[in-house]
Amino acid sequence: MKVAIIHDWLTGMRGGEKCLEVFCELFPDANIFTLLHNKGKLSETIERMDIKTSFIQKLPFAEKKYRNYLPLFPTAIEQFDMRDFDFILSSSHCVAKGVISPPESCHICYCYTPMRYVWDLYQDYLRERGWLMKKIAPYISNYLRVWDVDSSSRVDYFVAISEHVKRRITKYYRRDCDVIYPPVDIEIFQPSSSIEDYYLIVSASVPYKRLDIAIEAFNRLGYPLKVIGTGPDEKRLKAIAKSTEIEFLGWQPQHSLRDYYSKCKALIFPGVEDFGITVLEAQASGRPVIAYGKGGVLETVIPLNTPQSIVYGSQPDNEIPTGIFFYEQTPEALIEAIKYFEKAIDFFDSTRTRDHVVAFDRTKFKERIKRFIEQRYEEHTRESNLRRERIYAKET
Repeated sequence: MKVAIIHDWLTGMRGGEKCLEVFCELFPDANIFTLLHNKGKLSETIERMDIKTSFIQKLPFAEKKYRNYLPLFPTAIEQFDMRDFDFILSSSHCVAKGVISPPESCHICYCYTPMRYVWDLYQDYLRERGWLMKKIAPYISNYLRVWDVDSSSRVDYFVAISEHVKRRITKYYRRDCDVIYPPVDIEIFQPSSSIEDYYLIVSASVPYKRLDIAIEAFNRLGYPLKVIGTGPDEKRLKAIAKSTEIEFLGWQPQHSLRDYYSKCKALIFPGVEDFGITVLEAQASGRPVIAYGKGGVLETVIPLNTPQSIVYGSQPDNEIPTGIFFYEQTPEALIEAIKYFEKAIDFFDSTRTRDHVVAFDRTKFKERIKRFIEQRYEEHTRESNLRRERIYAKET
């Protein structure tokens, strides 16, 4: 079969691109179609593929300001010609799933989330815009919501990255789907024999990550905090960081990131994520997570029994904790969770924390997604053949 892989954009190696890398290994002869491609920003596995871009690639300042062209994305993705392809695999968190495929082709969408800019995080993104965009955004967003729902019918089978995302797909698209968790390179990360006196954040600096909550909490606590990652919100976050113990490290290479993970006291995770790869990377390094108890972390972290003011519910007696949740997205709630963690740090075991995430290993993801694709493609082909036979029988 001739395979096309559709990915929203190729601008760096984040969680979606790590999934894409596995798709490239499964289908090394596939064509990749994407809105734009910043060459040299991806892994060798992805860069060596046959990559085709849209007209967005040629627009002014697209390399860094591509999100400003969001209203044009549906048109750009629909202009890709899919007529020669038997199987289409879209890797989508924005518009990739909206590619127009031929009737007989099989289209599977590995969905990271419905378009977050216009659904659950719409108000967060709107709040950060200038006055002109705030006037225009409601009209653009209405158009994008209609297109997003309408284009979901072009997908034959959805796969969600978490139960959290599955619920959103069901709500917004009225579609059922399977869940296959994204991959984590477990072997890359290892526990350290020495833990240093700092907490860690590994995240892009964008508003919905709510890093401002952590910055404010550590301003008050005066504890050491290292922040790894870059993004459009970085300047604002640096401006509100009053404590000299807060250190912004920017982007870090893989070997440095491994060290920071393995030697931190705990990973701080104040936002709501669809899944949260960094949460698993920290646990693979043997380190616990202090997280806002909503979204994908509920599926990847085993919380320690904590006071009622921090976490609600109970933990089975036979489960070894890998983190602590707080349920109010405020600096005060995070401070309370950190203070409790300081008292309860001996409850966490590096080896058991790492063992917990083995189920999310990259090799297991590759096996599961490969098996799912084979089964659904066979099912789709069988149903297509039956339809053709019925049509032929009526005509004769």
